[in-house]
Amino acid sequence: MFGRWVADVSRKVPSLLKRVSLEMKPQVVFVLGGPGAGKGTQCSRIVENYSYTHLSAGDLLREERAREGSEFGQLIDNHIKEGQIVPVQITINLLKKAMEDTMQKDETKFRFLIDGFPRNEDNLQGWNTVMDGKADVKFVLFFDCDNKVCIQRCLERGKSSGRTDDNRESLEKRIQTYLQSTRPIIQLYEKLGKVRTVDASRSVDEVRDGAKPHVSDSQGNDEKYVHM
Repeated sequence: MFGRWVADVSRKVPSLLKRVSLEMKPQVVFVLGGPGAGKGTQCSRIVENYSYTHLSAGDLLREERAREGSEFGQLIDNHIKEGQIVPVQITINLLKKAMEDTMQKDETKFRFLIDGFPRNEDNLQGWNTVMDGKADVKFVLFFDCDNKVCIQRCLERGKSSGRTDDNRESLEKRIQTYLQSTRPIIQLYEKLGKVRTVDASRSVDEVRDGAKPHVSDSQGNDEKYVHM
């Protein structure tokens, strides 16, 4: 009798776990910092050691820009070249689709590092509107880096990246956009106690070590939406 009960429970548990995981909301960590702060590099390292999926808002936009037949390709290209922020509806739809596709392929992958978003008030309001009740934002992982260091890193990266915005003129515009639009978003989350700051001016390994304590805590915080 007991043996049959154990066998029955053993058969049901995997099915139950799968159903629960499919019903889970995406668990999100916003990764913010200036251009060249090392967000992409550090996200890649976090993914290697922890159960996160890295989604770069910038990479998704560049992929959409390059996609043949995209109705938004030229618009995205113009905004990126000018160091401007792409309309929020486009970015959020790309992020939402990427999360849904990831979770459909593997129901255990529900934790996401969203790199480079939200970048301004419009981004944040758009996220709150579209994703309200559909995702849990745990905290903001903020890579704090001196602007001069950021620019130098991007110029060095531009020698081989092929990115049209890795030049001094675009970088100056991107830094100003970051200071005027993204820093206030970080400050809003700071007021909620939902920012984890890492000194990103240091070496890659030192920055990785600084981020470890934050990403290794899988519990995070309960979501609190920020309303402007």
